[in-house]
Amino acid sequence: MKIALLQTPVGFDKQANVDNACAQVREAAQSGARLVVLPEMFCCPYSAQYFVPYAEPAGGPVWQAMSRCAAENGICLVAGSMPERDGGRVYNTSFVFGPDGSQLARHRKMHLFDVAFDGGQFFRESDTFTPGEEVTTFDFEGITFGLCICFDFRFPELSRLMALRGARAIIVPAAFNMTTGPLHWETMFRQRATDDQVYTVGVAPARDEHGVYVSYANSILCSPLGQILTRAEADSCILYSDLDPDAVSAARRQLPLFSARRTDIYTVCEQK
Repeated sequence: MKIALLQTPVGFDKQANVDNACAQVREAAQSGARLVVLPEMFCCPYSAQYFVPYAEPAGGPVWQAMSRCAAENGICLVAGSMPERDGGRVYNTSFVFGPDGSQLARHRKMHLFDVAFDGGQFFRESDTFTPGEEVTTFDFEGITFGLCICFDFRFPELSRLMALRGARAIIVPAAFNMTTGPLHWETMFRQRATDDQVYTVGVAPARDEHGVYVSYANSILCSPLGQILTRAEADSCILYSDLDPDAVSAARRQLPLFSARRTDIYTVCEQK
């Protein structure tokens, strides 16, 4: 399966962000991509002051635009994430749409980005967002995918739960910053790929040095053995790669981590 990672720019004009995303989705589909992934907050500046005014309910204008975009191009679209309003709450939400425009999945960011680095980044998503409560996987063309958002991916239990559900690739719309990106971005995607023997796919906004939030960018795709298959730099771009589910089986056959787990001593399980 050919996958496209869209490292798009994000400005203050919501409609311009959506139009640009749709144009890049169209380009990716015309280049043969079957699965296309947008970045975290692809239509909204990543800043607490914009999350509420940019928020829309599921079925709102951005949701509809992404549904149409998937259907018009006949692809599966992981529509990055957007601020989703549901009653009096706002979530950081990723919607997935199938080639017919139907919603295949919804993931609400479970782990909110509340950090304070000495002399560096300070951010509190929990001042605005409500955390989600569901582990998210979806199926497309015979492959199971895991889906989480940015800070979620720092928690290895969540990735393992998706892998135990059968995920062969974990997709992560994300927006690391210039403090955490150089420290952890590559290491985390390679390590999760190695630990769970899955493809890991990180898709970030392009870097805007003058923006309200400076994204590290560096969208990345790693193999089930932890090799970097493709990686962006800072600018807007489209990355392409192929996902081969047999590569997951081969990795687990050669390095049998899953069958060697000591589930008589430890286990990771979902709490219902």
